[in-house]
Amino acid sequence: MNGSVHVKHDGAVATVSLSNPDKLNALTVSMWRDLARVMDELSALDDLRCVVLRGAGRDAFAAGADIAEFAQQRDNVEQGKVYHREYVFGALKAVGDCLHPTVAMIHGACVGGGLEIACQCDIRVAGASARFGVPINRLGFAIAYDELSALLPLVGRAVVLEILVEGRVWEAQEAWDKGLVARVVPDDGLEQDVYATARRIADGAPLVARWHKQFVRRLTPQTEPLTAAEIEENFAYFNTEDYRIGYDAFINKKKPKFVGR
Repeated sequence: MNGSVHVKHDGAVATVSLSNPDKLNALTVSMWRDLARVMDELSALDDLRCVVLRGAGRDAFAAGADIAEFAQQRDNVEQGKVYHREYVFGALKAVGDCLHPTVAMIHGACVGGGLEIACQCDIRVAGASARFGVPINRLGFAIAYDELSALLPLVGRAVVLEILVEGRVWEAQEAWDKGLVARVVPDDGLEQDVYATARRIADGAPLVARWHKQFVRRLTPQTEPLTAAEIEENFAYFNTEDYRIGYDAFINKKKPKFVGR
C-alpha cells in the first residue's frame, strides 16, 4: 500500500487526511505529490474558507517520510535533490502558500516530515497524546534547507538547534512551551476544538484572512538566496558512511554506531 491523501468538504471547510495506517501515516512519494496537488486545488476554490489537515485515525498526524522507500527513491545525491526539493518541498510550499487559513489537528506522532507539514499550517492544535520531534540525526542525514525554512522562523534558532542536534521526541506540553502549537487539549476533545476553530475562521471575512496571511509573510525575514555550492553541501550526507549505517540500523531495528565519515 502506497498511502493516500483524502479530501472531505463540509460547507466552507475542507479536511485533508494523510492516510498510511500501517506506518503511522508516514508519507510516501505519491502522498507528497498528492498533497501538493490537493492543496493547490483547494487554494483555487474561492468559496472555501478554511482547510483542516490531519492524519487518518487517532494514532498519528504523520510519522515523517516512509523510510522504506529511500533505497529506491532517494539513495544518492541526485535522487535526494528531487525527493526533497521537488516532492517534499513542493508539498510543504503548497500547504504554506494555501490561499485559505489552515489548521493542523495533531493526534499522536507528528515527527520529521509530519512536523514540517504541521509547521506550514497557520494554526496547530495538539491532543494530549501528541509527540513531536525530528530525530534524523539517528539516520545520518541532515534536514534540507527548504524544509528548515519553515521551522526556523516559527520557533527560532535555539529551539531549532535543540530539535535537530539532540534528536529527541517530546510530548505535547513541551511543544506548547516551545511555541510549536497554539494549544493542547484532551484527546477526546481535539476534533471538536479544531472544527470549532475552523468554523470561527469560516465565519470571518475571507479577504481579511487572506490579507493577514499575506501581511505576516511579508514581514517574516527571508534569507539570502542559496548558492549552488550550499545546495550541494546540503546533500553531501548521501556520500557518507554514516548515512548508510543510519539507514541500515533503522531498517533492521537496531541502534546505529556512527563512525564520523
